[in-house]
Amino acid sequence: MKRWLVTGASGLLGLNFAVHFASRLEIIGVVNHHPLRNPPFEAVSVDLTRLEALPDLIEKFKPEVILHAAALANLDVCEQQPDLAWRLNTEVPAELARLCAQKGIRLVHISTDAVFDGQRGNYTEEDPPSPLSTYARSKLAAERYVQELYPQALIARVNFYGWSLQGRRSLAEFFFYNLSQGHRVNGFMDVIFCPLEVTQLSEILVTLVEHECQGLYHVVSRECLSKYAFGCALAERFGLDAGLITPISVQQGQLRAPRAPNLTLSTAKLQAVLGEVPGQQEGLDRFYHHYREGRAAYLRALALEVENPRV
Repeated sequence: MKRWLVTGASGLLGLNFAVHFASRLEIIGVVNHHPLRNPPFEAVSVDLTRLEALPDLIEKFKPEVILHAAALANLDVCEQQPDLAWRLNTEVPAELARLCAQKGIRLVHISTDAVFDGQRGNYTEEDPPSPLSTYARSKLAAERYVQELYPQALIARVNFYGWSLQGRRSLAEFFFYNLSQGHRVNGFMDVIFCPLEVTQLSEILVTLVEHECQGLYHVVSRECLSKYAFGCALAERFGLDAGLITPISVQQGQLRAPRAPNLTLSTAKLQAVLGEVPGQQEGLDRFYHHYREGRAAYLRALALEVENPRV
């Protein structure tokens, strides 16, 4: 399956996926609010919230696989704009699932670990979700629509980081740019997660499609840690001062949307396909080497209006 339509192709996952596989797959990247300058793949501008535009998009490009990575992913913005969150995070994937089912197109729908309330941890794909925020509720609703409308779709619950178009889309960038500039930052000691480096995630998604996997998969690292510990590990890898990170509770973060404290996910189902799921050190090593190779600067240069990283 060589022709992939990637929604959210200027976002963290969509852009990294498209760039990473541009020489190996035929990529059509759908962008909207952040147009790109000379990307190494075909980019088209489409407002996905105009659901009536989706059939023409699919008919024009005739993809074999659709990676639906577009979402309103800022939890606090979702609390402020719940109608937009529902439109983009729920109605769009439901319509894509309906169209893909009609045309026999493989669909990879990106969901989130945030569908769980984080009270227990070590969640499997069979555990009942209990979302806490508008974002999480909209993403869980999308999962259920996709499962109902297209049972053969692949739904990946993810948490990931990487270099982005504007340098401020991931927690890793937040820590890196602040610590590089000698700024003090906070790190939550009581929020546990299992993040994957974004190109590792991209490779796993392609592998799952090649293996014709269907249904729910937890596509995260096999190793989990607090956000504070993640920041410290990143600082060590880059030779930065971890002492600039202050360990605090998420309750001190003054965040609008509630955060689940323990989002450790079981990767046993994923491991059965892959054989081995990446750990944290492998991900940070790749993140580091991408920086040394100029990946962060390259991605920022793709933005039509290049901005300095702000975190």
